[in-house]
Amino acid sequence: QVQVVESGGGLVQAGGSLRLSCTVSGSIRTINGMDWYRQAPGKERELVASSTADDVTNYAESVKGRFAMSRDNAKNTVYLQMNGLKPEDTAVYYCHARGWYDSRPGYQRNFDSWGSGTQVSVSS
Repeated sequence: QVQVVESGGGLVQAGGSLRLSCTVSGSIRTINGMDWYRQAPGKERELVASSTADDVTNYAESVKGRFAMSRDNAKNTVYLQMNGLKPEDTAVYYCHARGWYDSRPGYQRNFDSWGSGTQVSVSS
């Protein structure tokens, strides 16, 4: 089994900062990529930032220059540093991870898993 757990959300004033964390646990063999998505009330879920196994990171235009994603491969953890937050950044932020895990001795299966989300609220 693979679990994806986010933390670090909260309420902050416009212009403030938050750092989100996402940790993948289980018998992880390889993580191919990890992404941050967000979903605001009444809107579709959108990709915020993505990171590949070779540390190539891409950002949505709306967060470029304000958000920074980093990885700690030893801890199977990614972070999303969010600076210059705006009220329109208010959303539930979800972590998504994909890769391979040991399903039983000698066997690997791929996983494509989501966390349950963490709320980020930015007041004006």
